[in-house]
Amino acid sequence: MSTTRNGRIDSDREHELLATVARRFYLQDESKIAIGKDLGLSRFKVARLLETARAKGIVRIEILGEPSVDYALSQALSQALDIDGALVVRTHEGQSSGETRRDLGAVAAAEITRLLTAKDVLGLPWSRSVAATVGALRNLPPVPIVQLSGALAIPDLHSPVDLVRSAANLSGGTAHHFYAPLVAADPDSARMLRRQPGVSEANSHIPEVTLAVVGIGGWAAGESTLFDLATGAERSAMRKAGAIGEICGIFIDAAGNCVEGGLADRIITLSDEQLIGIPTVIGLVTGTARAPVVRAAIAGKRVNRLVVDAPLALELLR
Repeated sequence: MSTTRNGRIDSDREHELLATVARRFYLQDESKIAIGKDLGLSRFKVARLLETARAKGIVRIEILGEPSVDYALSQALSQALDIDGALVVRTHEGQSSGETRRDLGAVAAAEITRLLTAKDVLGLPWSRSVAATVGALRNLPPVPIVQLSGALAIPDLHSPVDLVRSAANLSGGTAHHFYAPLVAADPDSARMLRRQPGVSEANSHIPEVTLAVVGIGGWAAGESTLFDLATGAERSAMRKAGAIGEICGIFIDAAGNCVEGGLADRIITLSDEQLIGIPTVIGLVTGTARAPVVRAAIAGKRVNRLVVDAPLALELLR
């Protein structure tokens, strides 16, 4: 965490530093001396930061329930992968996948709120992680919201239409959504659905999207909802074609290239070119098994920011 020569905290880093110091002191029970030594600050400076955090409302009762971000690991990951930003969420032993997804969603929601301005357009696909993120949003600037993919009919999980509407209700912006499945019965049905007025209208706004939040899945059992729902023949065919994972239903190989044909032809989602054209794409990912597809997504210029759990971050740094 950098400071200026006269000791004043750089304004762009102030909130991040205040939150880090507050979490380490109040939640992790670290001493002011230990925090200061690690961050290159005097214990008196740490004390002043804690006072500032209280004055700014960063330290509240609610902080006890917030997930903890490892900012040092986040910075190391961002630099190692040469991306625009990364946030690494700490996990604890015995934490369920649902709890981890919830924590990542809360951190991603705060990051989206920080990054978005009234000039932006937010894009949302179908994803469990994206659903957790939208559920954690508390406010948004007045931006339009664009649906990026169709939906899978899974009980107790919000459709992308619900997500887009919820986000638009928070922002007061226009909701560009459509009703269509994520996976059509066959390629001909997929082409027909893409020509439907609602789908084509929403799709026409994708070039306007400036920030999208997406899930990243590996092409293996338990690593992608699409994989779990695909037939054995489809799984084998996509592997043979080189697919190691998918983003919004867009399949990629180990080099980050788009894999077409087979199951990919039945997916109702934005095009690979459209995904690459979005200036800021935040990937939400958990689990060390997904490290290869995260690297491929970055290599293929489909993701330039990450919110990940600590085990995955450490794997990506190996």
